[in-house]
Amino acid sequence: MPVCTSCNRIISPGTNATSFLCPNCGEIMIWRCSKCRQFRRQYKCPKCGFVGP
Repeated sequence: MPVCTSCNRIISPGTNATSFLCPNCGEIMIWRCSKCRQFRRQYKCPKCGFVGP
């Protein structure tokens, strides 16, 4: 099960979440839950260290 990259909460199937490849390295899948997206919490790529909004 995926985990939110910002808050480390488990993302259950059917919840309002998004996933995308790291905009910098393109190798790591970033998962964001709806609350972290709503409050624009930062995320950090574990591979390259890119920090996004």
